[in-house]
Amino acid sequence: MDTRARIKSVLAAENTTLKSLVGRVNERHPEKPTTAQNVTNKMAKRTIRFDEVSEMMDILGYDVVIRRRTDGWEC
Repeated sequence: MDTRARIKSVLAAENTTLKSLVGRVNERHPEKPTTAQNVTNKMAKRTIRFDEVSEMMDILGYDVVIRRRTDGWEC
């Protein structure tokens, strides 16, 4: 599953929209606002940054976990 599909899945699970999520991101960063269309374009072009995805997931109450496949170690 790609990043776009994962984000859309979480949004559906949380019964919210990308527009609403972007509004919450903009509340945290009023000096650098963005739009839902901008985020959609980044996801489509696969240029969305890890820190952007991580912040969106944080706002929705999710953790982004890096886990080693061999032994399950997480950082």
